[in-house]
Amino acid sequence: MAEKKRKRGCGCLIVILLLLAALAAAGVWLWQRYDGFAASPMSGLEKGESLVVERGDSLPAVVRKLRQAGVVEGQQLEWRLLAKQLGAAGRLQVGEYALEPGTTPRDLLIAMRDGKVISHRFTLVEGWNMRDVRAALARAALLKQEAAQLDDAALMKAIGHPGQHPEGRFLPETYLYTGGDSDLDVLKRAYEAMDRAVAAAWKGRDKDSVLKTPAELLIMASIVEKETGIASERPQIAGLFERRLKLGMKLETDPTVIYGIGPSYDGNIRKRDLLTDTPYNTYTRAGLPPTPIAMPGVGALKASANPAPGNALFFVASGDGSGGSLFAATYAEHQANVRLYLQRYRQQRRGDQPEEGKAVLEEARQEEAGQATPPAPGGAR
Repeated sequence: MAEKKRKRGCGCLIVILLLLAALAAAGVWLWQRYDGFAASPMSGLEKGESLVVERGDSLPAVVRKLRQAGVVEGQQLEWRLLAKQLGAAGRLQVGEYALEPGTTPRDLLIAMRDGKVISHRFTLVEGWNMRDVRAALARAALLKQEAAQLDDAALMKAIGHPGQHPEGRFLPETYLYTGGDSDLDVLKRAYEAMDRAVAAAWKGRDKDSVLKTPAELLIMASIVEKETGIASERPQIAGLFERRLKLGMKLETDPTVIYGIGPSYDGNIRKRDLLTDTPYNTYTRAGLPPTPIAMPGVGALKASANPAPGNALFFVASGDGSGGSLFAATYAEHQANVRLYLQRYRQQRRGDQPEEGKAVLEEARQEEAGQATPPAPGGAR
């Protein structure tokens, strides 16, 4: 009897050992399969492909997106085990990820865990207005379009600043974004960047400035931005406008008139445009316009906060192809500069060589010296 019990005991032990051996073999096989899955390049990938992980995407949702992209490797269990091993479970970061040929499941999960996203660039250009900004956002690749459905008031509310006019509120620079971001995400960052830039310029401003608030600084900077693309001229132009405001003179600056005309502006300012009163016509209204007219850069903000000293009250384009301006302290000198500009303009149209124009300037000085009464105020341009 004891003998039979011993034999049964040995038989059970053998069975257990065989089962353990089978389980070990199965485990080795599963591990090899799992390890092969983790380290093998995913099939069906072509150069330039990518995967977008959106807010709320779970690992199963990401695997389904991979299936839709043609990737067939791995079952949900294998992806879950690998994600757990790599510490990626529940930590997939939103963004766009490269799916280049040779990418393995391990590579992809590590990238999603660490947020190694593909970045795209969106550049706001100095001097753009809100129409330009909207048009550029609409062309931005892989950027979710949400702003297009909103008017200006709704847009500002959506980015957390209800009641503000959007013009001039977004700092011109290059912003990085990734797939899954929206145009409102970019605008929020651009708004915050402009807020910081205005605060910094205002903090370092000339304490004798005629500007009373950061909002006025932003408006002035937008005008300076539109008046010149030459960095060295910005403080001069800001100083000129500062003096005009202090003297109670109208700014009489063309860019504000153009902004008031709006989308119907065809590239030409006519006399009727200068005479038509709008909130932005600085030929008919004194002081600053009610809002910025464009997106000023940091240079224009700094120039407007610290305008250059001087006595110039007028300026006009030089007309010599440099993009610069001719400044004048008196209306007579300004008239001479205007004649010089027109002379150079006509010469360029005829293909003639530009002249120095000294005779024209000298004529203006003589004219001023012989005047019995001061000239009537003229435009800044």
